Amino acid sequence: MKTNLLPAIKLTILSIVLLIIIYPLIVFGISQFAPNNGKGEIITQNGKTYYSNIGQTFTEDRYFNSRPSAVGYNAAGSGGSNKGASNQEYLSEVQARIDTFLVHNPDVIKSEIPVDLMTASGSGLDPNISVQAAYVQVKRIAKIRNTTEATLQELIKVQIEKPLIGIFGPKKINVLKLNIALDNLKK
Repeated sequence: MKTNLLPAIKLTILSIVLLIIIYPLIVFGISQFAPNNGKGEIITQNGKTYYSNIGQTFTEDRYFNSRPSAVGYNAAGSGGSNKGASNQEYLSEVQARIDTFLVHNPDVIKSEIPVDLMTASGSGLDPNISVQAAYVQVKRIAKIRNTTEATLQELIKVQIEKPLIGIFGPKKINVLKLNIALDNLKK
């Protein structure tokens, strides 16, 4: 017993020092090189403060819609729905999202709707949509805002974020930044 007890105590102390002290300090040090010291990009618009790295809800027809959230965009409780693709409750939820989208976008046919506008991300806090998800909403927003589709398409092109280092991940658009740029069009 003594031969196992002493190494176990040493391993426990080493693990505590590594995982509770050293590792968090390393992560904290690396975060100091990130924008806003790792606290995320803060955007202030009309006296309100937003974090661009946390998804926001946009449901008004005059804005580009966000990706759905399984946690109601609550950053305190990140998570997905954990329901499989064969779960009837989940399928009903997705169908309701499709039906709602088609009501608000009558010029779009069901097969044109990108999957990211109908399904929540794994975290429920994804601030981005695909480029296709932005383009599919152009007709609705152009009608409501009394602007041309070409103007909105150009706005989308400007807001496209390239993959990390040009190879990691798809092109994407931050919905908050896109909608702020949309509001600033008339100004």
